[in-house]
Amino acid sequence: MSEERREPAVTGVQAAPDGPAPAEVDPPAGPAPLVPEARKPEAAEGEDTMRPEAAEGAEADERAELERLRAEVSELRARAPGEGGGGKDGQGGRARPARGRWHAVVATVAITLGCVLAPISVLGVWAANQVSNTDRYVANMAPLIDEPPIQHALSARITSEITSRVDVPALTASASTELAQAHLPRLSALVSNFSGPIANGVDSLIGTTVARAVASPAMATLWVTANRAAHAGIVKVLSGQGNGTFSVVNGQVVLSIGPLITQVQQQLTARGLSFASKIPTVNATFPLFEAPNLAKAQQGYRLLTTLRWVLPLLSVALLVAGIWIARGHRRALLRAALGFSASMLVLAAALAIARGIYLNSVPQSVLPADAAAALYDTLVRFIKEGLRILLVIGLVIAAGAFLTGPSAAAVRTRHAVASGIGWVRSRGERAGLRTGPVGAWTAAHKMILRVGAVAVAALIFVFWGQPSVALVIWLVVLLLVVLGLIELLAGRPASPATVQEE
Repeated sequence: MSEERREPAVTGVQAAPDGPAPAEVDPPAGPAPLVPEARKPEAAEGEDTMRPEAAEGAEADERAELERLRAEVSELRARAPGEGGGGKDGQGGRARPARGRWHAVVATVAITLGCVLAPISVLGVWAANQVSNTDRYVANMAPLIDEPPIQHALSARITSEITSRVDVPALTASASTELAQAHLPRLSALVSNFSGPIANGVDSLIGTTVARAVASPAMATLWVTANRAAHAGIVKVLSGQGNGTFSVVNGQVVLSIGPLITQVQQQLTARGLSFASKIPTVNATFPLFEAPNLAKAQQGYRLLTTLRWVLPLLSVALLVAGIWIARGHRRALLRAALGFSASMLVLAAALAIARGIYLNSVPQSVLPADAAAALYDTLVRFIKEGLRILLVIGLVIAAGAFLTGPSAAAVRTRHAVASGIGWVRSRGERAGLRTGPVGAWTAAHKMILRVGAVAVAALIFVFWGQPSVALVIWLVVLLLVVLGLIELLAGRPASPATVQEE
């Protein structure tokens, strides 16, 4: 570069014969000698050769960023309405604004519809999983038996069913009569006089035994078995095929707890209360939630199960189409991601409102408020987990679209990351570490490697059994690490524009 810079100075001296020769040639007469001016590039070149590698890396990154911004500005100018020559219709740039407006309107409508269908798709998938997948349903209902409010409500219902079928005062009177016939009048009188405390003691013993039985692992196993058997009843109720173990009674969806009462009877008999074995079979039920509009729920269920695959695909297709139709793909992607995240927040707000409506609709005599709250929170926990995952995904995509844009904050962020990677690379090179052919191959296939890393992360998320928010965060962190390693190994590939400048 120093030789190319000295050529204009030398050429200027050779062209001097046409002008006054003495003033140009005689060094003492001139105010500025020619030789020092010719040596200035050499001094600058010497200074450049003494620069550290980190400074060269930062300068190369700045040049690459400048070239990228120039290319993006040129592309935006080419797309700007009214610029450029006439088209095939001979009207110049007049056709572009109208076409751009139609593109913007269609893209906005498509993205909006996709965002509206997103929460409906989440509800449809949840309903389909709860009905068609028995394991998923049991996994959702199994934790209920470990909730203290549910245990208390279930214990109270089982105790009431048993004590209503056991006449303790009659048993006490019968025992007193038998004692009198056995010529034990004092004991007979004692039992008769204390019939009230005896009845209360028996009721207390039954309640304690029931509470322990409900909190035992054996009852948890029975609860899972009952819910697994009730799953077929759910399908019958919502599909309108009839009632099963899980049925509707007086506008309430209830669960049959007959097997649970049988388990309690066995434990009472084992503790010496032989009268418990004489209790007839009890076909009691435990209310789960109100169903005043069951007919509408059945219609909605059939519609959602029919469209459970169509709705998610349609939502994604509308979002992709809106981004593709839009003139600015990156900006459309940013808006679509933010709109998608906002729709998940709307779904969360709707679930909170529905929770309040449900709790107000359940009478305290049917199901205590704390038990109803625990029941609702358990039922919708998979929906909440799903919308949290989708919310995080939307925010991650929005952040990626923003950081790849031309805003000052995005440019500074990219420059800071590039400077940090350049600093690490220069330190490694000073320590004698070289990427060699691997670095050259990585630089030549950088874009393919980036796309491949994103695709692998997406496939892991899609084919993961039950993804969670933690999985999404880990995938994002690992993806950023992989992209950073690609940039670190790729080095500083010399672009054609940089080669021409040098």
